[in-house]
Amino acid sequence: MSDSSSPHHDGAQEGAPSGAQDARLHAPATRRNRAAIAEVLADWLPAEVQAAGRLLELASGTGEHAVYLAARLPGLTWLPSDPDPAHRASIAAYRAAEGSANLQAPLDIDVTAAKWPLDGPVDVMVCCNMIHIAPWAAAEGLFAGAARHLKPGGGLYLYGPFKQGGAHTAPSNAQFDAALRAQDPAWGVRDLEEVAALAARQGFAPPEVQAMPANNLSLWFAKQP
Repeated sequence: MSDSSSPHHDGAQEGAPSGAQDARLHAPATRRNRAAIAEVLADWLPAEVQAAGRLLELASGTGEHAVYLAARLPGLTWLPSDPDPAHRASIAAYRAAEGSANLQAPLDIDVTAAKWPLDGPVDVMVCCNMIHIAPWAAAEGLFAGAARHLKPGGGLYLYGPFKQGGAHTAPSNAQFDAALRAQDPAWGVRDLEEVAALAARQGFAPPEVQAMPANNLSLWFAKQP
């Protein structure tokens, strides 16, 4: 089944902070998928980017992916972001408690906004478990923003469940899709082919695709020169 078990950007239920002064939130799915995501990123990102690149994470959610992945890719400057103030507070708390030197303060970025508060282009963008827990306009905004802010030859990494050929890849993904649509008809597991077509309209190459645990996929969209 998909590890995206609840309508949050990290794809899992967020618990209450462990203490009154602790803003850190917890999404259980991050512990299940973070090692696999780190492995794929290490394989896919060019060596020169891993050594000295800038990576923007969209919809960082609790910040658990950011603090884990930034530590395992120490040459990257990791820029987390989220439009939710509670999520940004959680990211900042994780950064203060256990963040590596390359993990930056969270940015307030709504992917549907016409302008993103960035001080220059980035080499890589990462977005995990977001486009199915948001209206299609979020996917459109994500690729439009990636086209604006990625360096030529850079890439956008997506992780999550997808349909292929118009069909779900597992019964549990179909159940998850139905649960999402019951909460909001604008949400739902997206067709890989529709996402690839959207990417192509914004100047991205067809995706590299890697099967992941729990019936998820990793996708890499390279920005064409």
